Amino acid sequence: MSLDWIYSAISWILLLWHSAWDAIGVPDDAVAGTNWAWILAIIFLVVTVRVILFPVFVKQIKSQRAMQALQPKVKELQEKHKGDRETLQKEMMELYRKEKANPLMGCLPMFLQIPVFLGLFHVLRRLNPDKSEAGKTLYGWTVDQFNSASQANLFTAPIAGKFGSTAEELSRLGANGTTVKVIAGVLVLVMMLTTYLTSRQMILKTGWAEDPQQRMIQRLMLYGIPLSLLVSGAIFPIGVIIYWVTNNLFTLGQQQWVLRKFPPLVMNTGVAKSGAAKPGASRSPVQPARSGGLFGRGKTQAQPVVPAKPVNKALAPKPGAKPANPKKNRPAKRQG
Repeated sequence: MSLDWIYSAISWILLLWHSAWDAIGVPDDAVAGTNWAWILAIIFLVVTVRVILFPVFVKQIKSQRAMQALQPKVKELQEKHKGDRETLQKEMMELYRKEKANPLMGCLPMFLQIPVFLGLFHVLRRLNPDKSEAGKTLYGWTVDQFNSASQANLFTAPIAGKFGSTAEELSRLGANGTTVKVIAGVLVLVMMLTTYLTSRQMILKTGWAEDPQQRMIQRLMLYGIPLSLLVSGAIFPIGVIIYWVTNNLFTLGQQQWVLRKFPPLVMNTGVAKSGAAKPGASRSPVQPARSGGLFGRGKTQAQPVVPAKPVNKALAPKPGAKPANPKKNRPAKRQG
């Protein structure tokens, strides 16, 4: 299937933002070795896509809440079908179907952004000044726009350059190999860090899943994807890495806002199935939640349990008991 419609859509948004910044006076020429009109066009491409996908992101949060609410039932199924993985998976899929919960919904926003990423990757990879005029005008570009973008830099490193650029590619872009490797290398490290933090932020707020399938997805998101970027980042153009880093920063802020507006469910883990308290467990209905930002260094906080004050009640006399005479044991008053 042809992906030209994706390339044309990405090009249209990118060129629209570049024209907007150019119209309000952002210089198209390099300032401090950077063509800010093109850099801002890539950044606001991210903003445009994230605004469009915001309803999907809200659905992702709601799906994660539904999965969190099902954790006690998932744990019961795991204990009931321990050692029978096939039956366990069948019962869990039936539970998800009955409760209308989708374990894969948590990855949906990322999957929907893959075509955007691939489209930008293809568009920036084409920024070769030696292309023919017919090649420069594909996907709605003009020759002037194509030439301007092919010469756009971030701190003198072209946005079409990459860490693994060959000497021939660098020569066509008029770039210094050392500068490109330094800028691209730093951006790849930032990309890995921000990718890790976006996953860690969500897991710190919602906790690890009881479902082995969900836990595997969480581990993949937390460790697998950031590590894979160490290798794949070498083939990403600098403009694509700018897109990825901006997208991660947008995700961090958006997740923080949504998690505060729709806080995770509070689960009571201190009560056994029979209703009696577990030995040594607290009866407090409040589950401590981590606070300390993305790195989880803060202290655990929970609402303090204030014991009820004892009520001083006067003891009534026992039935049949003689009333106490407070004057009986008093010493007699001395006579003048």
